[in-house]
Amino acid sequence: MDALVDGNNTEVTGFILLGLSDHQILRIILFMIILCIYLVTIFGNLSTIILIRLSSQLHYPMYFFLSHLAFTDMGLSSSVTPNMLVNFLVERNTISYLGCAIQLGSVVFFGTMECFLLAAMAYDRFMAICSPLLYSTKMSTQVCVQLLVVAYVGGFVNDFSFTICVYSLVFCGPNRVNHFFCDFAPLVKLSCSDITVSTIVPSFTAGSIIVVTVFVIAVSYICILITILKMRSTEGRHKAFSTCASHLTAVTLFYGTITFIYVMPKSCYTTDQNKVISVFYMVVIPMLNPLIYSLRNNEIKGALKRQLARKMFS
Repeated sequence: MDALVDGNNTEVTGFILLGLSDHQILRIILFMIILCIYLVTIFGNLSTIILIRLSSQLHYPMYFFLSHLAFTDMGLSSSVTPNMLVNFLVERNTISYLGCAIQLGSVVFFGTMECFLLAAMAYDRFMAICSPLLYSTKMSTQVCVQLLVVAYVGGFVNDFSFTICVYSLVFCGPNRVNHFFCDFAPLVKLSCSDITVSTIVPSFTAGSIIVVTVFVIAVSYICILITILKMRSTEGRHKAFSTCASHLTAVTLFYGTITFIYVMPKSCYTTDQNKVISVFYMVVIPMLNPLIYSLRNNEIKGALKRQLARKMFS
């Protein structure tokens, strides 16, 4: 155990991540699967960012937010996946107190960014469908940048609250974290100090962000649904629905998993189930998002074909 001895007290300065499994063959299989997922995640999201930057046809607010969502997905996955891969290859995966706080902070920051970006994209769809004549004014470059700044500030505020609370905890007993990354709940369980304030503050900030972003998304789509139902043209309805389908799929996957992890009572699921859902939330969803937006989006597929044709015939 990594520890700092001070008189009769032993203060833990490092942690051991127990990972997903102790079974050697299963660890090798999981290593190969998650490594492939991670490589697809980096390639898919990086390709999305480059394609949006290169294609003038995609220089619209929706794709502006999508490029930052791709960056966020890479950051969220990279916060935990490389360390998880190492965990499969070593007998004991240790991480320092500082490293643990940095990892948790990265997860919180990019997870919060995802919440705000999904809300901004819902607002963008609301303006495009419900107020098409005012869309260029209401979703100007300045407005998009302001919404992005709100997302970054919200991420830093939530990250700051979690990081400060982690550093306020004192660890003087077991240092084995029953997870594949330094999640907040397992760390709190290991603390030997008063955890009242340390649990209330992050719960309040994270809960407030989830409630606000879900409210924005819900109101946006209620208004979108009302507008679509008022449309007389079947083709118009279909086009409106198709522009929202990818975003709705991404929202359902993301908020469905974080609701399971952070909202449902802990008695409803086991630690192993929590680990599996966390893998889906932090590793699988960042891989799926570029696939969801590219496979269901004719503009992205068209821009990709044009870029490939330009490279082939240049």
